[in-house]
Amino acid sequence: MYKKLLLSLVLLTSAAWLQAQAYPQSSPTQIPGEKSVEGCLQGADGNYTLTAENGTIYQLTGNTAELKEHVGHEVQITGKSSGSNAASTPSESAGGAQQATLDVKSMKHIAKTCKSAAK
Repeated sequence: MYKKLLLSLVLLTSAAWLQAQAYPQSSPTQIPGEKSVEGCLQGADGNYTLTAENGTIYQLTGNTAELKEHVGHEVQITGKSSGSNAASTPSESAGGAQQATLDVKSMKHIAKTCKSAAK
């Protein structure tokens, strides 16, 4: 009797585990107009920029209070594009780099060094 109960429990647990694997949890949905950009954080005194791997430089506005301790680090910034550079294709600056403005909603630390510094 004990073996049948144990076997039933193992089979039931296995079936539940397989069902959970068949339907993975969906990732959080992103708000329309919001984007996440990974890059190298630079700046000081509330004037911060994020340089993405593709060369686009984002002027960061909004909630920049927590950025000070991450200058020179690889971070992921989530926020809304805003201002005059909010077009889907950022404008060209005098130096040839693309420029855009990103209103900071949240920041995620990726690494203590920037990828571009390693190249």
